[in-house]
Amino acid sequence: MTTDGQVTDPTPAPLGVYNFIHGFIRLLVHTLWRYSVTGAENLPPHGPYLVVTNHLSVFDAPLVFANVTGRAVMFGADKWRRTLGVRQLLEAVGVIWVTRGEADTDAMKGALRVLKTGRILGVAPEGTRSPTGALIQGKPGAAYLADRAKVPLIPMAITGTENIARSWKRLRRPKVHCLIGPAFLLPGDGRAKGPRLDEFTDQIMCTLAAMLPPEYRGVYADHPRLREMLAARVARPQPQP
Repeated sequence: MTTDGQVTDPTPAPLGVYNFIHGFIRLLVHTLWRYSVTGAENLPPHGPYLVVTNHLSVFDAPLVFANVTGRAVMFGADKWRRTLGVRQLLEAVGVIWVTRGEADTDAMKGALRVLKTGRILGVAPEGTRSPTGALIQGKPGAAYLADRAKVPLIPMAITGTENIARSWKRLRRPKVHCLIGPAFLLPGDGRAKGPRLDEFTDQIMCTLAAMLPPEYRGVYADHPRLREMLAARVARPQPQP
């Protein structure tokens, strides 16, 4: 914790409390949404690993939290610290508060401690919600953490959370899907920076783009790395019936 009270090395609530909150969030997800998940078997039973996901709405974090099987720490925008109830809930399950719009070195140090002590961390590499629903430019934070901590990344491609509020206003259960891809490692030496870190960020974002429908791929729709991934998928031998 920093001198201003910012939680950068979170300690979640006792296991019983944590499991209760986790189970309650899972119940809400499956009750209030028409929710489906593909690839749940790709989630390791425990950390350390880094979950990376696209960011469509405030409902993305509960979805990630509901899917992981171990204790997961999430980044939280500093503005939620001033919201009674939300702050207490997030700090109970484990949160690293991030000051938006500036390089928050304390938050990054806290995130590295989470990974290096064997825990799970959830990150949206875009750093903020997409205003269009499609991918925006990724920031290097996730690549930096995965490279420095030398942990695997688990990609989660989310669709439908951007429509939740609109569906509820119409008294409808929104359709939400989460595709969880296999773990992958960045080919770094723990010291990546500059162009190398940008290259790793593109790899992460194109991995997510390849898992998303075309209309969600945004600024990565024509990226050469994405084209390579999609071509490799087409060329891959299909299993025989």
